[in-house]
Amino acid sequence: MKYHFSVSNPAERFVDITLTLETKSHKQLDLKLPVWRPGRYEEGNFAKNIRRFSVVNSKGEPLSFQKISKSIWRIFANEKDSQITVKYQYYANRLDAGSCYVDDRQLYINPIHCCFYTDELRNEKCMVELDVPFAEIATSLKQSGKRKFEADNFDDLVDSPFIAGSQLQHHSYTVAGTLFHIWIEGDYFPDQNKIVNDFTAFTKTQFKMMQTFPFGEYHFLIQAVPHTFYHGVEHLKSTVIVIGPSSGLHKRELYNELIGVSSHELFHAWNIKTIRPVEMQPYNYDGENYSPSGFVYEGATTYYGDLFLFRCKYFSEEEYFNELNFRINKHLSGEGRFNYSVAESSFDTWLDGYVPGVPGRKTSIYDEGCLITWMLDFLIRKYSGNKKSIDDVFRILFNDFGKKVGDIQQKITDRLQSNAQANHSKHFLLK
Repeated sequence: MKYHFSVSNPAERFVDITLTLETKSHKQLDLKLPVWRPGRYEEGNFAKNIRRFSVVNSKGEPLSFQKISKSIWRIFANEKDSQITVKYQYYANRLDAGSCYVDDRQLYINPIHCCFYTDELRNEKCMVELDVPFAEIATSLKQSGKRKFEADNFDDLVDSPFIAGSQLQHHSYTVAGTLFHIWIEGDYFPDQNKIVNDFTAFTKTQFKMMQTFPFGEYHFLIQAVPHTFYHGVEHLKSTVIVIGPSSGLHKRELYNELIGVSSHELFHAWNIKTIRPVEMQPYNYDGENYSPSGFVYEGATTYYGDLFLFRCKYFSEEEYFNELNFRINKHLSGEGRFNYSVAESSFDTWLDGYVPGVPGRKTSIYDEGCLITWMLDFLIRKYSGNKKSIDDVFRILFNDFGKKVGDIQQKITDRLQSNAQANHSKHFLLK
């Protein structure tokens, strides 16, 4: 699958996308758009942002299609049509850490919003070409040419956001042979030595605990906006962070938020991107991926995000305990703890996990998960004579399970791909 991105009029906020893909000689092709994105466990229904959808064969002849569900377009091709081209526009007018945005200064794309796929091609290499007038491109995708990039498969593609900008800043540092990039879009110009030293400090602390890193490179994609904002989203080999106001990032309070969310998101490289619940192996982009362990992959990461800053001496003792006090006070003031367990709240993120919802119905998987991890840490220390801690649990999860996620996903994806091909041949499928 080859994706071409361009922008004809940034003021309209539409991105022009062309997808070229092989048909595998199928007369009928179901083109899918994911209905949610990893990092936010609720339906996003991105298809609502699509317009001007059209399909042609290799000769440029129009092909008929039918939308059979909210996010699936069924293409009717001929047996001789080995390749088809799909053109459409995506409305990119939301600047947060998990969406898409375009203006005369940048093109920011989270591919899972706007990249179609087929079950048959999901596990094959994907190509990306950017036809935009911006000088710098920040992404974890592998560069294959001038403004050309590639992903190992669709899962790699849609977990690799990119920013193409005219004023991108770039800083880098290396820890244990792993190269880290800090990209900044917006009117925030930090002291280079300070930001690199602070990022290096919490990175080294995380490496010291986990011992090895799952990837050879990592990118922090930071959007500094002029208004008050705070949002971070984990990705496979990168994170997107949107924070503001940019004018306040030179002050300790807001800068602490930037360092805190960066530490949090980096730990996600282990906790959820490699240590992943079985319910999400592999991701099912067609619907909900229910799991009762959201408080582990979000709450435990919240606990460690702050703890790493204390361990690396970025946080003073007072600052660290202020963060814990904040979580405790939120727990004590939350009526949801009397009505819904944190596991039930994890399961129901797909319903109302990111909005207040019905008063007192649920708890926060971030706050409650943080406090649960804290209590488990102290219980393990108590009953092991302080010889073990929750650190050991996460090292075991990573070494014994997380490192094998790739192999597990590959086997399951191959099986799904084989089933999809058999379905096209009208073979009977055994569950």
